[in-house]
Amino acid sequence: MTTTSFPAATPGRKVNNIVARWTGGQTFESGRPDGPMIRIDTSGKTGPGPVDVLLCALATCASIDVVEILAKRRTPAESLEVTVRGERSAATPARLVDITIAFAITGAGIDRPHAERAIDLAVNKYCSVRDSLDPDIPVAWTLNLNGSAV
Repeated sequence: MTTTSFPAATPGRKVNNIVARWTGGQTFESGRPDGPMIRIDTSGKTGPGPVDVLLCALATCASIDVVEILAKRRTPAESLEVTVRGERSAATPARLVDITIAFAITGAGIDRPHAERAIDLAVNKYCSVRDSLDPDIPVAWTLNLNGSAV
């Protein structure tokens, strides 16, 4: 493989480097050059597609902040599951036009206002993936707390 040279990073900025290696068909192995790889499959047969991976990144980016905020409140989550629905344009490119993130959290002592505040901060303030998306893409969220959506 050839080595790619990039310009020097701007001082004070974090840099993420990834590599994507085509493995045939519509599949790629991608990740940090010397780290673990994930399979990305545009057909969705052997792995998530590129847009799925973007939605996974959004879900996990926001979720880690939710978990950390709740833990700092001394009401740690016992479990957290996130489902993301990304609606895409019918035109080409089929870009995301609307996203909804559904959080399901369980944990003793977590009250709804604090969980909602944790999610709002995570999605709208701390999530670098959300902030990297086009600001015209609406991102809504819902909460199911300890089995109750209300």
